[in-house]
Order: sequence, then C-alpha cells, then structure tokens
Amino acid sequence: MTGLDGEVTLRRGPLFGFAAGSLGMGVWVTVPGLLLLYFLTDVLAVAPWLAGLTLLLPKIADVVLHPWVGHRSDVEQARRGHRRRLLLAGCLLPLAFAGLFAVPGGLTGAAAAGWVALLFIAGNLLFAAYQVPYLATPADLRIGYHERTRLMAFRMMVLTVGILLSGLLAPLLTGGDTPTRGGYLRMALLLGAGTLAAMLVGVGGIDRLRRAAAAPAAAHATGGWPALAASLRDRQFRWLVAAYLAMSTTTHLVLAGVPYYARYELGRPKLTTVLVAAFVAPALLVTPAWLAVARRVGKQRALLAGQLAFAAGALVLAVGRPAGLPVLITAVAVLGTAFAGMQLLPFSMLPDVIRAAGAARAGTYTGVWTATEATGGALGPYAYALCLAAGGFVASAAGETVTQSPAAHAAIRYGFGLLPAAVMLVAVLMQRRYTLDRVARAESAAAH
Repeated sequence: MTGLDGEVTLRRGPLFGFAAGSLGMGVWVTVPGLLLLYFLTDVLAVAPWLAGLTLLLPKIADVVLHPWVGHRSDVEQARRGHRRRLLLAGCLLPLAFAGLFAVPGGLTGAAAAGWVALLFIAGNLLFAAYQVPYLATPADLRIGYHERTRLMAFRMMVLTVGILLSGLLAPLLTGGDTPTRGGYLRMALLLGAGTLAAMLVGVGGIDRLRRAAAAPAAAHATGGWPALAASLRDRQFRWLVAAYLAMSTTTHLVLAGVPYYARYELGRPKLTTVLVAAFVAPALLVTPAWLAVARRVGKQRALLAGQLAFAAGALVLAVGRPAGLPVLITAVAVLGTAFAGMQLLPFSMLPDVIRAAGAARAGTYTGVWTATEATGGALGPYAYALCLAAGGFVASAAGETVTQSPAAHAAIRYGFGLLPAAVMLVAVLMQRRYTLDRVARAESAAAH
C-alpha cells in the first residue's frame, strides 16, 4: 500500500520473510555469547584471562572488516540494485559456527584457544557478510519513521524466537549439567542446520520487500576510509553508535555471566535455561508494547526508559542468593523486558540516521553499526572474564570439580550485577546527546 507521500505500508508476508533472517542471526549472537566463554574455561581448561582475550582479539578484525563489507554492499546496491550476493555468501556462517565448537580432542589450554579464535574470526566475517546488507534493507525502502519501527518490530519478534530457542536448546544439547566436547559439537551441528534454513528464507524475504517498496538506488559515494570517516563525522550517528556500544557490551556481559551465576551463585547449573528464558521470553510479549510506546513518546524516550530499567534490574542481581530465587528471576525478566526495547529501538533509529544523511552510504553506516555490535559482543565477555580473573576464578576441564574461593564467588555476582548497571548508565548519558529523534518525529507528523 502506498500513501500520498509515496511511502509504502509493508504487507505482513514479506515482513515475516525478512524477519526470518534474524532467526539464524539470533543463534550466532546468542550461543557464542552464552556458552563460548564457559566452553573455554570449564571444558577446554583455558585460563579466564586468555579466554577473554580469545573472544576479544578477533573483534579487532571486525572493526576493519565490517565497514569494508558495508562499502562492498553499497557498491553492489549501486551497480546491481540489490545486495543479494553478499547475503548468499553470508549463508556459509553455519560452517564456521560448527567449526567453532569442533575443537580437536587433543587440544586444551592455549592451543584450544587458538583454534576457537581462528574460527571466531571466520564466523564474524561471514556474519558481517549477511548482517550488514540485511540491516541496510530498511534504508533501501520507501518507508517512513513509524514504518521503519514496525519493520524492526517484526524482526525483533522473530529474533527473540531465535534467541530463546537457541538459548534454551544449546545448554541442553551440550549435556546439561555434564557438558562434553561431543555435546557441544552436536549442539553446533543441529543449530547450524536451522540457522542455514532461516538465513535462506531471509534472503527471499528481502527480495520480496525490494519488489514491493524499493527506493530509487542512489549513486554510490566514495567508499573506503573516506566513507568511514564521513559516517563518524555524523554527530547523530556517532552518539547513537557510542550508546549502542555500551548497550551491546552490557547485554553480552550479562549473557556470558548466566552459566556462571546459575552454577556458582545459585548452585544449580540447570537454572541456566531458566535464566535465559526469563531474559529472552518477555520480548515476545512486550515488543508490541515498546512499539506502541515509541509511537506515543518517540523512540529515544522509550529507549532511555528501557536503559534505566535494565540498570535497576542488574542492581538487584548483584544482591545474589539472599534476595531469593523468585526475586532474582523477576529481576532477569526486567532485564529481558528492557532488552527487547534495546533491540527494537536503536535498530529502528539507525535507518532514521541513514535517511537523514542520505542513503548512498547505507552499507557503510550499517557496517560500522555491526562492527560496534560485534565489539560489544566481545567486550562484554572480556569484561566478565576480567572480573573472574580478578576474583581468582579457577578454570577446569570437562568432568573436573573445583572449589571456588569466596572472592571468586563475589566476582561472579558483582560482574553479573554491578558492572552491567554501571555500563548501562554510561549508555544513558551518551543516548541523551542524540537529538535527531525529535526532528524525525516532527517531519513524520508533518508528512501525515
């Protein structure tokens, strides 16, 4: 359906097809973030400081590779009118995902960390090849301020299903309370197959959206470092992406801490699935509510409310076991409710920034964005690993039982609660410097 201003209201079929791509993306975002640090320290006997570096150092490549992928995506869009070739290349991601957990049996410690680091680099590059052009799609379409939020709401609903299913299934498939190397590989193969199917459906969904609402292709501007520098000179984008870095770091920190909190603070490893469900499941219910709130008060105000709620919930988790299990699970559910808003709203604000700057560099902008997301995905587990190392946490191999010191238990608890609250408050301060939302809302109201 096309409005008087030329903007299109998207039909649900193509929306769900597009959103299906996030089902596969949810597996890659969730499973390494949830299990990889624990896999390194408690299955492969990698020291916490080295395990943290194993997850952090590969992200240095992302800072360069993601904007480059974005540039290539813009070139494809200008020359061919679509970004399909990169999307299809990214569909090789499940191979790297399986390899990440297929560590040869004789490798432990530093050698195992090296294997994981190499496969992590390959996986992150393939993730970028899919995610960058995928997230550029809203800026390629003739849709307005609120329709971009609606498109991202569909994405968020399906992404939540991917995060929830993979977050619940992955710990069970690895062996539950007694995970093994074979269990981790079985998990990676099964979830990798589902990831491939979802990604291919997503490519078809993007094709349908483009046929229904493609905006005229803009001539591609200068790429490479000049394009990257131009995007970072954009004040609105700079503050938005800085705030999102803090948000991504915080949510991945919490995700990495879940297995440790369940096993060592709550004393029940199987509670990992309960905590993951409490963190992710609320998004299935509250995403429409976040969409309604954004329509009423604007995306930025809604996002600020979500950030403050996340910080409050994290402070409750810092209390730990004395607060009682029902209270702690409720606090995790508050984090999950806020997480839903922090996935929906920044991702719908990004195309607002791109459209305000001109869509010719949409790929470069989304390349920087996904590099930021990947960096946060590494900084979060790294920060938690540093907390473990500072508390004297002792790494172990699969099947070994170790007794952690009181300092290690405190590090597990405070790294899961106090540190996320502090980093999220930094995100709030950065987000307040973003001012485009008021302008974009006013323009949307004037157009309608």
